[in-house]
Amino acid sequence: MSESSTPAPKKVVILGSTGSIGTSALKVAREIPERMEVVGLAAGSRADELAAQAREFGVKHLAIAEEALCDSVRRGSPEGSVVHGGQEGLRDLARLPEADMILIAITGTEGLQPALDAIEAGKDLAVASKEILVMAGEIIMSAARKAGVRVLPVDSEHNAIFQCLEGNAGGAGAVRRLILTASGGPFRTAPVESLKDVTPEEALNHPTWKMGPKITIDSATLFNKGLEMIEARWLFDVDMNRVEVVVHPQSIVHSMVEFVDGSVLAQLSTTDMCFPIQYAVTWPDRVAHSLKPLDLASLGRLDFEEARGEDFPALRLARDAGNRCGTLPAVMNAANEVAVAAFLKEKIAFPRIWGLVEEVMSTHEVIDSPSLEALIGSDREARITAEQIVRGIEN
Repeated sequence: MSESSTPAPKKVVILGSTGSIGTSALKVAREIPERMEVVGLAAGSRADELAAQAREFGVKHLAIAEEALCDSVRRGSPEGSVVHGGQEGLRDLARLPEADMILIAITGTEGLQPALDAIEAGKDLAVASKEILVMAGEIIMSAARKAGVRVLPVDSEHNAIFQCLEGNAGGAGAVRRLILTASGGPFRTAPVESLKDVTPEEALNHPTWKMGPKITIDSATLFNKGLEMIEARWLFDVDMNRVEVVVHPQSIVHSMVEFVDGSVLAQLSTTDMCFPIQYAVTWPDRVAHSLKPLDLASLGRLDFEEARGEDFPALRLARDAGNRCGTLPAVMNAANEVAVAAFLKEKIAFPRIWGLVEEVMSTHEVIDSPSLEALIGSDREARITAEQIVRGIEN
């Protein structure tokens, strides 16, 4: 592409700028300022870090979830900054008139309403939060199609599938399988009987990725991959029976697509979230960067294994939820969030995460084709049920 035809920088709002995905997105912005301009930043409670980011990038539209910290952010931010607070602050930034793209990098379901606001405002979405598509994938994708906006995946696995599907004139009908790769987490080879003694510190020691605590525990239980299965079902409009998982401990092949003619395309790169973030921002262009290139010769080998579905039942639970749809994926996700928090506080044992989620799912009365209100209500009820179970375990 000639210099004269280079597109103007994409104006991006980052919701969740102080988390692992958000800080990686800012690394990308530093690397390719001619293609990415940060125009809005939002964080949960790290006021000083948010203000420092605002100063570095000259951003004057900010939001912080803890409203009591608004004044602190304002004092440390560039002169003339507008600081929004609470959930409404996230929604305000999602609708920011000058933004082209909203990057949803908020853990959990807090990004759901901002995502819908962004779509309604005609903004493209870059989605790093699995939970919003797990909880409301049908609503999100339907709204995006209606508004004519793009939903671009930032998860390395879904971004890999997105890249493998580019140029596929046959559409979803030409796809036999989407194959998500999983590292297997820190307990990939651990005997099942040892899992009852796992500590939070051990579960947080991921072998290949540096991530936040919730997603790291999800990787250890394989719920992270279960959530990704449901996310892929909505992003790429395929049935759950065409979404599979294979364990790949090196985390170099980020995912694969098998087509009906037997051909398999894979996307490979080193383990750095800057790769998929940059591609989501610059798509459909590929832009040079200084990230470490892949050295296949030094790798020597790439291994693949069948996932231990019986020992790690998260994949079965996710497939059940994705096949049933309705409110069940939202319930599974909510129960898992409560279970992970309880495990991190050492209130429940590691294997109890799966048991708690299954118990909540089994007691839920599924609502088909739910409204957003029904999804939010089911999410809330699932959390209450899960918390009651945790309290029963403690007592």
